[in-house]
Amino acid sequence: MATEKTASAPTDEATISLQRSLYDPGYVNAMSHFYRGELGRIMVWRQRLDITTNWAITSSTAIITIAFSNREVPHIIFFFNLAIVWVMLWIESRRYRFYDAFRARVRMLEAHFLVPMVMENRQMLQGEWKKLVCEDLILPSFKISKLEAIGRRLKRNYVFIFILIMVAWVTKIFLHASEPITSGRALYHALRVGHIPSWLVAGTFIATFASVISITIYVSKKSSGEITEFGAHRSLWRI
Repeated sequence: MATEKTASAPTDEATISLQRSLYDPGYVNAMSHFYRGELGRIMVWRQRLDITTNWAITSSTAIITIAFSNREVPHIIFFFNLAIVWVMLWIESRRYRFYDAFRARVRMLEAHFLVPMVMENRQMLQGEWKKLVCEDLILPSFKISKLEAIGRRLKRNYVFIFILIMVAWVTKIFLHASEPITSGRALYHALRVGHIPSWLVAGTFIATFASVISITIYVSKKSSGEITEFGAHRSLWRI
């Protein structure tokens, strides 16, 4: 019996020491500042995402206005509009990968530190989340691929911009065509601009539309995004 008491004593002391360390004021204060710092970092990257989206919207608005304000402006101007938006999407997807990498740290702290603190449940603090956070601080890494980042930004914003550009492109062709368009053949010939053949314009239009829709659908099925859709657990939030 004495042996059992002696053996259990260090275990009890270690448990008490661990519980005290989890709620040590210095530790909690450091983690709180770390959380605030990471939260501020992801907000900076979130603002950078808004900037590139605004550039894409502004450039598209300006080009559409120019295209419809003057009949002499060829519809091929929308080709440059698509190019600009693709570049903005590429830049924004890169920024989104940085945003998502830092957001993962914030979510780790919220799920494994703040939630146990709020619930006052020390058992929820167990696990290797501290090790994962430290490894990510030492060797930062992206959490999603480039394709998934592009798909997420397409799903949220850019798919609507691309659709608007293509609708404006088709409208421009019908409104300012040199001859009335009464058939598919006439529409195909109306795509020609100077030395640019009709097949190149049609190919660009179809390829853009197909790639935008395909990437959006593919990523939507493979990834849930930042926030899950409404489910049964959301009923707890109803007032």
